[in-house]
Amino acid sequence: MASSIVFKSFTGLRHSSQEHPKVLHSHTNPISSFSHRRFRITASKSSPKLQNRNLRVAVIGGGPAGGSAAETLAKGGIETYLIERKLDNCKPCGGAIPLCMVGEFDLPLDIIDRRVTKMKMISPSNVAVDIGRTLKPHEYIGMVRREVLDAYMRERASTNGAKVINGLFLKMDIPKKGSENINSPYVLHYTEYDGKKGGTGERKTLEVDVVIGADGANSRVAKSIDAGDYDYAIAFQERIKIPSDKMVYYENLAEMYVGDDVSPDFYGWVFPKCDHVAVGTGTVTHKGDIKKFQLATRNRARDKILGGKIIRVEAHPIPEHPRPRRLSGRVALVGDAAGYVTKCSGEGIYFAAKSGRMCAEAIVEGSESGKRMVDESDLRKYLEKWDKTYWPTYKVLDVLQKVFYRSNPAREAFVEMCADEYVQKMTFDSYLYKRVVPGNPLEDLKLAVNTIGSLVRANALRREMDKLSA
Repeated sequence: MASSIVFKSFTGLRHSSQEHPKVLHSHTNPISSFSHRRFRITASKSSPKLQNRNLRVAVIGGGPAGGSAAETLAKGGIETYLIERKLDNCKPCGGAIPLCMVGEFDLPLDIIDRRVTKMKMISPSNVAVDIGRTLKPHEYIGMVRREVLDAYMRERASTNGAKVINGLFLKMDIPKKGSENINSPYVLHYTEYDGKKGGTGERKTLEVDVVIGADGANSRVAKSIDAGDYDYAIAFQERIKIPSDKMVYYENLAEMYVGDDVSPDFYGWVFPKCDHVAVGTGTVTHKGDIKKFQLATRNRARDKILGGKIIRVEAHPIPEHPRPRRLSGRVALVGDAAGYVTKCSGEGIYFAAKSGRMCAEAIVEGSESGKRMVDESDLRKYLEKWDKTYWPTYKVLDVLQKVFYRSNPAREAFVEMCADEYVQKMTFDSYLYKRVVPGNPLEDLKLAVNTIGSLVRANALRREMDKLSA
């Protein structure tokens, strides 16, 4: 698989090197080179040492969450299996990643199609606000294609020792309860596709000690542990090849449209890719009308994508909140399978990769680099760390979505707020670096007053509109 991937270079980016990035070839000793971080070993004293073998972990799903988890496990001395059915996966995803992800996950610039430094937020009445004035010269939002990003992260996991299986996970046999079965293996049932048996594949089983479910919103691993359901959005996206003269407009620009026409509870987008644009929208509350909303998004951007040809149509569910249960025994969920997509923005790529890495790190630490068995308490440390770090972010964005996406007047107020330079700085600093940015008390007070003013004007406008429609 490693030799079959070719990264193309595009206008505005450095040329791809003839060799893969050094990170792919520098790990001669997976254990000693396990990341630059120093881990404090916290394995339970009661965890038995494994005899004549290392801990075995299966990662189900080969997106950013699965690829990141598998790489971290393999580097940490774990016997790692990654099972993914669609090795050419093209998930319908906006494809935006924060700047910090490029460095934190050692991503080569070759896989970044565009560096977005300008954004337009467009209100229901088509008032456009330019966003990006506070970005520093080196700052940008990366735009990637999931089929390229996912393949790269899987390839790197494989290079570091993970065994990548082109297979469809079907179910797993969970060890029976009881002290005599406490360390019994999980038996995975899957269909492997190796090209030798046509499209039917071959049924196989695999025994492992730990399972990481990174298999997306429709996670079969989640169903296996009765993780519960969650609300989900339908994301619909069309990739459109537009004339080259029109593509110049989107060279480093992304657009976001809000309004009841494009989505009653989310937004529509036009994001630039390598040689085309991705045009899409999403909704939780009116899934049956998704094609109508998509048409409205295209119509809003009509003049800028005129003459374009649809080259791909994609749709996929996106979770709206974490599952009721994300852990059971020695099975843990990460990424979309766990429900790690933010409200308001719909961002999920970074959080998927980060959760996969956090979960894998907890396993490496708890097992003393694969030498001991782990239990639920070891995996629970991942959840505790995750919730402590990111729970506030999810709650804030949840509130913002409920306040500003509830009506067209509220969306007009939201776009008006986006014109404020302080709002832009706080928003971009938080997004690009995934950290809580301390605010200026005076500016925070000013922002609060302006927010209230915008909402008052929005409510007044809604009352007037209600009178007209009565």
